[in-house]
Amino acid sequence: QVQLVESGGGLVQAGGSLRLSCAASGSIFSINAMRWFRQAPGKQREFVATITSGGTTNYADSVKGRFTISRDNAKNTVYLQMSSLKPEDTAVYYCNAITPATSPWGQGTRVTVSS
Repeated sequence: QVQLVESGGGLVQAGGSLRLSCAASGSIFSINAMRWFRQAPGKQREFVATITSGGTTNYADSVKGRFTISRDNAKNTVYLQMSSLKPEDTAVYYCNAITPATSPWGQGTRVTVSS
């Protein structure tokens, strides 16, 4: 099984930047792709970005050009670099792994963007 732990959330002013991390452990060899989602208060969880084992990335339209997903295989960690943050980016950000058997989630890390 795969376990995920997010970190890096916090409070930032609009226009600022944050980098989120998602550390994976366990059966990491089985991971086909890693994704970031977010859930704002009172809203459904929504897709933010994904990176496949081959390095292909994809982004939600709302974050294209502002967020970058990347990975460090040596550290078994996926990152979400967030720039030009807006108050509407305020949410709990979750990391998710895609494996043949399961789709585990991390516990989430809170990002608050003040105006």
